[in-house]
Amino acid sequence: MAVKQSPKSPALESVPMKEPTAVLSVQDSPFARKLSAFVRLSQEEMEAMSDLYRRRRHFTVGSDMIHQGQKDQCAYVLASGWASSYKILPDGSRQIVDFQIPGDFLGLRSVLFRTSDHNVEPLTPVQASEVQQKDLLDVFGRTPRLATAVLWAASRDEAMVVERLVDLGRRSASVRMAHFLLELGSRLRMVGLADKTGYACPLSQYLLADALGLSAVHVNRVLRELREEGLLTFQRGRVSFDDYDGLVAHAEFDRSYLDLDGPLLG
Repeated sequence: MAVKQSPKSPALESVPMKEPTAVLSVQDSPFARKLSAFVRLSQEEMEAMSDLYRRRRHFTVGSDMIHQGQKDQCAYVLASGWASSYKILPDGSRQIVDFQIPGDFLGLRSVLFRTSDHNVEPLTPVQASEVQQKDLLDVFGRTPRLATAVLWAASRDEAMVVERLVDLGRRSASVRMAHFLLELGSRLRMVGLADKTGYACPLSQYLLADALGLSAVHVNRVLRELREEGLLTFQRGRVSFDDYDGLVAHAEFDRSYLDLDGPLLG
């Protein structure tokens, strides 16, 4: 369901931030945890990754980080906070494509393409590291295994887009919602921000409706049904898995497309 989007100012406000050493530790970062799921990163690769963390920025809610149609757009590595990627249609309506969490690369296509094909908007206050094309190509040239890990992450993102197409085309509203919230939980567990009991989630019913092709009223009804069936509760900014195995069965959730079984490259 496309949603009308109010015009945004083209100006992008971002400021460099000095953060505590613990936050800046690459080895403990969500990005490193995510890539380490595919490649066992060496010290040299960790140091190369730190080069992608040099320019830290802070973004406020509602100020787009990446603009559809902009040329020479940089990318970002999300260190903290949540964001959404979306497309604006010619009639001004909006379609959310996905939500980004800590550890995700934002706008990788925007760096490699001549023109950005989507927008990225913070849903919460965001800390992210700016990555320019020359930085990315330099790191990839020095550390091919790290480049392979980023390619893996991009491929996994593509697999999630395929699942979203199946959501919109074939899954019922209840199964669609359960599958999506389980997927988010698996993504957050990979970077240490969730467990099998649930996770903190800033998404409103309005945002879920936009992303899943439902109305806000339908989202409310589906969440109530899942709660009454004892499967999950989404209240006060937290998704709680009341019956994780039952929810997996209900959603027919096969997480193999997320490739979470450990590093393939030692």
